[in-house]
Amino acid sequence: MNGPEVAKTPGGGGTPGKEGKEPVANGHGEGEANPFAEYMWMENEEEYNRQVEEELLEQEFLERCFQEMLDEEDQDWFIPSRDLPAGVGQIQQQLNGLSVSDASTEDIVRKSSLNPEAKEFVPGVKY
Repeated sequence: MNGPEVAKTPGGGGTPGKEGKEPVANGHGEGEANPFAEYMWMENEEEYNRQVEEELLEQEFLERCFQEMLDEEDQDWFIPSRDLPAGVGQIQQQLNGLSVSDASTEDIVRKSSLNPEAKEFVPGVKY
């Protein structure tokens, strides 16, 4: 095969590659994007791994700090069900059940021997 037959075969012949462009050694034209562009990060794989590891360590550190802060907050807050002894709950229920009725208050005021016209007591002042 020589002469006009070679020119008709793909990639052969005296004319340049398709559309007047010279083929490049890797089989891609000069204007085409790098076919290995998505793998270029591997060129700096160690740097990339270090950066990802730093980000993971930073995230773990922040999570630990946040959990520590929540634990401290839980300790500082007063939660009766957690912080009071068991018997205090019964006393608290009994205190909640107590009330002062208006009728008994009026009786106490009527039977009182205190002088409502008396001056207000101030400690340390002599009258």
